[in-house]
Amino acid sequence: MNPYLLVAVGGALGSMARYGVGVLVGQVWSATFPLATMLINIVGSCAMGLFIGLITRTTPTWQSDARLFVAVGILGGFTTFSSFSLDTISMLERGEVGPALLYVLVSVIVGIAALYGGLVLMRGTV
Repeated sequence: MNPYLLVAVGGALGSMARYGVGVLVGQVWSATFPLATMLINIVGSCAMGLFIGLITRTTPTWQSDARLFVAVGILGGFTTFSSFSLDTISMLERGEVGPALLYVLVSVIVGIAALYGGLVLMRGTV
């Protein structure tokens, strides 16, 4: 099957699931703390670990359709934090502690700074 189609369909399903969880959590949690996003990131990371752990035991390495559909598509649409978590753990498992730490720090700090910079630029408050 076309890999772009697998990712697109999976991504649509994951995005709809993310929206649904956000709506559901919003109905029971009205505080300003981003509980839905936090839960989505945790659940998505756990699901990524379960899925990758399963396919590495049961699926030949040449078979990438399931990984594209579920890991990149569904879980990527649900939360890219799961991919971030998988990348970090993969580096740690290879003994690349320094690069993993750099990846986490730069991703979080520079990502937040980039978002803030974009807001400042678009709001005209430079």
